[in-house]
Formats: sequence, structure tokens, C-alpha cells
Amino acid sequence: MIIFEASGWGRRKIEHVVLDFNGTLATDGLLEPNVDERLQKLSIRARIHICSADFHGTVADQTRHFETALKILKGPNQSQEKVEFVRSLGPLKTAAVGAGRNDAQMIKEATLGIAIIGREGASPKTIAGAEVVCVDILDALDLLLKPKRLAATLQR
Repeated sequence: MIIFEASGWGRRKIEHVVLDFNGTLATDGLLEPNVDERLQKLSIRARIHICSADFHGTVADQTRHFETALKILKGPNQSQEKVEFVRSLGPLKTAAVGAGRNDAQMIKEATLGIAIIGREGASPKTIAGAEVVCVDILDALDLLLKPKRLAATLQR
């Protein structure tokens, strides 16, 4: 469990971390360097869920080295599938990380939303709904691994 407290924001206990794959953890279907190492560490503290339409067909192979739950999106409305998935986990105990337009609702629904402005860019709608914005997925994962950094960012 990831526990952090920020003045003016309150105490949070994160049990689930929902991550988008392409554009967030990966570019062109391949994990960004050093992401797997951090996800392995993070999976000790929280349940890792990867939500993806698997556009490149690589998500299962790319994530086989660490414990994660894959949610492959099949329907025409990925945004809705993602937000319903966060709701099924319990939004108050879930952090969501993404970059694309289809991540905006999931990021708003979760108790902690982190937007990534990676090599594929980011949707302004997703950025606007996030509590934290990072320019690198490694920085975002480090915030979850080192909650005092996160608390410092969120305090009022």
C-alpha cells in the first residue's frame, strides 16, 4: 500500500495503480527504458493494472517480467471502459496514470491522477484533470515509490 498525506489535501491510501500502456509506459509498443524495474518495485506496494487497447499487440510480452493485471480494452469507448475499471477497483484507493485523451476520465475518477507528457505528447483534457503532471513516466513512478515527494507536490 502507498500511504501519503499532504496538508490541505488529506491522507490517501493507494492499493491500486492503473496505468495506460502506449504513450504512458511505452512508445511504439515498447516499454520505456527502466520502467520495468520501477514497476517491479511498485508491484510490492500496490496492485499494478495496465489498461490498454494493445494497439501494437505487445503489451503482454512487454509486461511479462513483473506482476501486473492486464485489462485489454475491446469496446468502441475506451474512455468509458477505463473509468468503469477504476470504479470497479474503488476510486478512493486507486491512482491512475495516463497521457491520452482516453485517459482523462479515468484520471479524474481516481483519488490521484497523474498525467504524463511523454514522447507522444499529452491531451490537454488529461492534463487539466490531473493532480500531478510529469514529463517522464519514471518521474511519475518515482513519486509513487517515494510518497514524500508526492506529498510535497500536493500540499497547499
